[in-house]
Amino acid sequence: MRLRRKPWIEEAIKNYTSILFLEEPTDMKGKWETQFPRPEQPLHVEFGTGKGQFISGMAALHPDVNYIGMEVQEGVIYYAAQKTAEKDPPVDNVRLILGDVSEILNIFDEGEVDVIYLNFSDPWPKKRHAKRRLTYRDFLKRYAVILKEGGEIRFKTDNKDLFDFSVEEFEAMGWQLSDVTYDLHAAPVPGDVETEYEEKFSRKGNLICRLVARRP
Repeated sequence: MRLRRKPWIEEAIKNYTSILFLEEPTDMKGKWETQFPRPEQPLHVEFGTGKGQFISGMAALHPDVNYIGMEVQEGVIYYAAQKTAEKDPPVDNVRLILGDVSEILNIFDEGEVDVIYLNFSDPWPKKRHAKRRLTYRDFLKRYAVILKEGGEIRFKTDNKDLFDFSVEEFEAMGWQLSDVTYDLHAAPVPGDVETEYEEKFSRKGNLICRLVARRP
């Protein structure tokens, strides 16, 4: 569901221009490394950044990686920028962009990305909406284009049906799966950070599913 637009966001969001890329993201295709102080570092991208707890936390924990968070809703990415700006000590390895995942081939060049994160994506539970799921095979084809050789997707969800569907899609498209679990918190992954949804759902007792899929 699209959040109601807050009229003050358009002006307030300008306070975070060092973090939030406000220009047309397609202009940076193949040149995202130039947006970071250490362009030689690996590039990790999160599709569906939400309010930024995951990406800002990962950036603080892994200063040797450059992170891009992509979110379609301006009223949400504002909070991600705010949360990133308030990190103490400060982080300089995060950039945020407004954009839709369906447009990624116009935003990222072939082999430009090392790792993609898909965290708690909309499950689109009705069968007729399967093509909208971010792990549907048409999306997997696009991810394979922008990932480097040996690049991978790290996927987390609390929705078992979506997870089972995703496993089938990855396998059908020739992706190599590893670290497949239906209970992530039984053996947490070192160096990982909880998203807002993960924190909320796991506190309620929901099991968190996770996998890593390597590019075919």
